[in-house]
Amino acid sequence: MNSIVCNVSIDRGVSAGDFRQAMRRLTGGVSVITAGIGWDISGMTVTSVSSLSVDPPALIVSINREASSWPLMRRYGFFGVNILTSDQIDIADRFTGKGGLKGTERFGGAHWTTRVSGVPLLTDALAAIDCEVEDMVERHSHAIVIGRVLDVAVSTRTAALAYWQGQYVAIDRDEDALKLADVSLPASRSTRRT
Repeated sequence: MNSIVCNVSIDRGVSAGDFRQAMRRLTGGVSVITAGIGWDISGMTVTSVSSLSVDPPALIVSINREASSWPLMRRYGFFGVNILTSDQIDIADRFTGKGGLKGTERFGGAHWTTRVSGVPLLTDALAAIDCEVEDMVERHSHAIVIGRVLDVAVSTRTAALAYWQGQYVAIDRDEDALKLADVSLPASRSTRRT
């Protein structure tokens, strides 16, 4: 087997602002990560959720180690991933700490349930995923958390909330698929019927 080794020079002078600006060009699905049990709960809004594997079901999320959810995730070993619908901007804002909300205050105004792990899961999320911490890799200001999926609840709704260029953006599978087809298909193919 052949392998290719490539030396990459990294400019250590990249500012946090420049990096943040570059990452704003990457569209991310908006989720609320919840952690804790009972009244010892908190949560945060993230765009860093990604699937890791299907067999077994596992996902990855990047967590700021200064976040209030971090010690709860470490203590209890479980977390929830609540993928938000396009009309849940208020929930996304609450879990960023907007208005000074902390801990249990962030959970007000929405309906929550628990599943296998006991962490709060949003009942009307696009999808709510109950996870057990499988591994935590701490690097710099954040940690990569690998979660083994214990349970999943999926909504029939289709409109998701995304974050792009510093703003929330609604993405609707049905409406946006038609719009994309109109602009991406060549005229000869889109007008032809079989």
